[in-house]
Amino acid sequence: KLHVADLDELTEKLKNAGAKLVKPRVFETNTRYENDEKSLSSQGVVVRLRQDSKITLTYKEPASIQLDDKILQRLEIEVKVSDFDNMELILGRLGYHSYLIYEKWRTTYHLDDAEIVLDEMPYGNFMEIEANSIEVIRFIMDKLGLQKFTAYRTNYIGLFFRVRKRLGLDFNDITFVNFQGIEVPKSAFAPLE
Repeated sequence: KLHVADLDELTEKLKNAGAKLVKPRVFETNTRYENDEKSLSSQGVVVRLRQDSKITLTYKEPASIQLDDKILQRLEIEVKVSDFDNMELILGRLGYHSYLIYEKWRTTYHLDDAEIVLDEMPYGNFMEIEANSIEVIRFIMDKLGLQKFTAYRTNYIGLFFRVRKRLGLDFNDITFVNFQGIEVPKSAFAPLE
């Protein structure tokens, strides 16, 4: 995740580099699931149900390889689902319950065999690059001049926990309503000691 203060500037860089807009800005609601033992989160496993223009169930394993300070590799499997409520019922019957809800606005581009997403989170703006090789990711970072942006090796939930602790917030869901009127300084994203 790269923290990006000005998404308009980055969007202009993407256009100038020949990136193709493949999914215009869309609102997402994501529900993360956990079991009673809370063993998914503690092991770095993600089970997520996302609703935007479609419904997607996602399973992510912990990062297996850290390729450098900015790039992680992890297994991610997704499947489209036709009914959010029924999928939530199935997850409940399997012993999973809603753990946390987070919202974002996402815009998706393709550039040189990579998917680039611009995410507007309730606490800040970020960019992610997904590709099948480290070389493609490094090429995109160089092509767009992204070295100046701060990279974080955690997910949006991990960033939220840092922000929540530093700002003394008492809510668990990452929604635009919860963050209304709250200014989040960049320093709030730094790793906790």
